Amino acid sequence: MTRGGWLRDARRAMAKLPSLRMGRVPDAPALPVRDPWPGDPSRGVRLLRGELELGGGVRPLKPGDWADTSAPLPLRVAAHGFVWLRDLRALGTDAARLQARALLSKWIATSPEPLAYRPDVIGARIAAWLGHYDFFGASADDLFRQRMMARLLSDARRLAAAMPAEELDARALTALKGLIAAAVAMPEHAAFLTRALRFLPQEIGRQVLPDGCHAERSPAAHLAALQDLTEIRALLQAAQVQPPAALTASIERMAPALRVLRHGDGGLALFNGSKEEQASLIDLVLTQAGRSGRGPSSLLDGGFQRLQAGRSVLLVDCGEPPPAEIDRYAHAGTLSMELSVGRDRMIVNCGAFPAGSPEWHDATRATAAHSTLVIADVNSSELRERGLGRRPENVEVQRQEASGAHWLEASHDGWKKPFGAIHRRRLYLAESGEDVRGEDAIEAPTPQPFTLRFHLHPSVTASLQQDGEAVLLRLPSGGGWRLKADGARMALEESIYLGGPEPRRSEQVVLTGPMDGPQQVKWAITKVG
Repeated sequence: MTRGGWLRDARRAMAKLPSLRMGRVPDAPALPVRDPWPGDPSRGVRLLRGELELGGGVRPLKPGDWADTSAPLPLRVAAHGFVWLRDLRALGTDAARLQARALLSKWIATSPEPLAYRPDVIGARIAAWLGHYDFFGASADDLFRQRMMARLLSDARRLAAAMPAEELDARALTALKGLIAAAVAMPEHAAFLTRALRFLPQEIGRQVLPDGCHAERSPAAHLAALQDLTEIRALLQAAQVQPPAALTASIERMAPALRVLRHGDGGLALFNGSKEEQASLIDLVLTQAGRSGRGPSSLLDGGFQRLQAGRSVLLVDCGEPPPAEIDRYAHAGTLSMELSVGRDRMIVNCGAFPAGSPEWHDATRATAAHSTLVIADVNSSELRERGLGRRPENVEVQRQEASGAHWLEASHDGWKKPFGAIHRRRLYLAESGEDVRGEDAIEAPTPQPFTLRFHLHPSVTASLQQDGEAVLLRLPSGGGWRLKADGARMALEESIYLGGPEPRRSEQVVLTGPMDGPQQVKWAITKVG
């Protein structure tokens, strides 16, 4: 065990000792802490029925269900993090208020599973309890408030002892946010704030890349991290504490970077474990961040390219996968692309189903779940339970623009070890935005079987033309597009879309290259009519 690990364990042990609890338990938060994000009233209704819904998954959430460990990990994390209080608040009824109190009271009286004491879960819980205190706690009886504040103080001491958080990804920011919220609400415990501010700058430096992209290379993780950072800044301002320079600078970089990762409908691109999210939430986060204007056309450190012309937006993952220990949600989707026209998504990746079974988790991370090329049904990165094994080590990209048109050439060596192969992808977007062309090629010592996939959004209607050489795509707005290809057999197959609130059936255009034929496919997506 390292010296740092030994000290952390010692601090945790001391934090559990009742005899070492210093200072009285406050009767209520000294300063109001407000959760700035909107809840979902429909989820609030489900909570009244005893159901917690997250990302298409559901687990029971009744006062007697806190010991249940059968649900998928993300649902258990969400349950013990109490972020769902915002959904009850959005419902706003007396029944919702009483349900919040009943669930919280039973949680305090129950011995939760060890997961409940993970630093990020404690941080989320502290911020949620304080952020919604005026909704469910301020009007409660004295005994409820005393028990809640006593548990909150105990959790804050445990969290302070666990710093720095062992998690190296965005979860560490959630832990720090909770500790800062506790310091603001209980200013007599100034050590909480001192400890949080000691580790905040180094955590920001580790997680926020120079171009503002989050180190996990996930639009969802990026959004969540920016939310946490803007909350931390607001908490410090409420306490009249000058925010660290690193905090202000990170928010100023991350807000424009978030704009790169949005489609025409305002939602997020589906890379590395992301869902669309509500455009209104993303707008609110950007408003809270305080950065206006358009984002850049690319994130060179994060590895994302945004090609925009006319009404079309083409987003491409041209980066190396995130490094070990922050790759828990990383997908094998190198060089995958998504295309939207106006508010209509056309070509997509399948998305993520974190609340699903392990089989679903693996399937959505596979290369075949992305709009890119697959060699011999082997993933471009090796999928492991807690991240990636073999992965692309060299991802190269070149971009040119002229007269409003865009050219992009990228390659990766994810299949170098199993096949000695390089995948090259060339993309072109015309000035009008109505002509997208591509070429996917394999460079390998021996020919390899390959498949090129274009997953379609569920709102797209697709029909294979009689000659089997093109697919006609009809968008919800009524626009018609044609996908043609040369060098592969074309088929229309079933797919699934997990980018929205719940799974939806969809289709995919599949191009299959012959084993003994040319190792390249040329294709085009053009507007018709």
